[in-house]
Amino acid sequence: MMSRTLHTFQSQDALIEVLSKNIIDQLQEAIETKGKASLLVSGGSTPKTLFKKLSEATLGWEKVSVGLCDERWIPSSDENSNENLVKTYLLQGQASKATFISMYNEQLDVHMAEKWCTQKMKESLFPFDVLILGMGSDAHTASLFPDNTKLKKAFDLDTEDLCISIEPKTAPYMRMSLTRSAILSAKHIYLYFEGEEKLAVYGDAITGEDMYKMPIRAVLNQDIKDVEVYYA
Repeated sequence: MMSRTLHTFQSQDALIEVLSKNIIDQLQEAIETKGKASLLVSGGSTPKTLFKKLSEATLGWEKVSVGLCDERWIPSSDENSNENLVKTYLLQGQASKATFISMYNEQLDVHMAEKWCTQKMKESLFPFDVLILGMGSDAHTASLFPDNTKLKKAFDLDTEDLCISIEPKTAPYMRMSLTRSAILSAKHIYLYFEGEEKLAVYGDAITGEDMYKMPIRAVLNQDIKDVEVYYA
């Protein structure tokens, strides 16, 4: 089993100070090594403060491409779009020089867009340098929701597909999500969550085995890649 390290902080501020520094250092290392870097982020309310902190960091942002771990299949002008969130909170200030790679294509049905999305990410973001996941109270991560009919395909480690379309039973909107193999291909993987409820979910996830009931297990309980878990 690869290492799964839980970093616990007394406050959100303390967590974000450490996590943001690690992310910036790793992006800097990628730029120095290969002349460019890629950062994959998740939506939701939790990462907003982290995004603001990253946006203020001194970095060669013009050499950084930013993408998403998942997206709702709605126009980027919609306030529920993850792209909208990232552009509002992350691609500001210093980070406004970064290149954003959208997952959404208004010309395509979400199911038809899987190959398009995979190809676009392979061309613009792959290999992934830093990837930040969140976790729902139902143990979903990215848009991999519990008991979804497409999880078997999404979890397949032999697939070369980076993206998969998902229709959640328990959440609004059709989605595009990274596959498990895409997530685990990242050089640095972070899981970031807050609150006692999520900590209990995490505890359940690491002690059980059914990935279909708790999709976050597909990321946490594997022996391919280290996962750094940040909790406040």
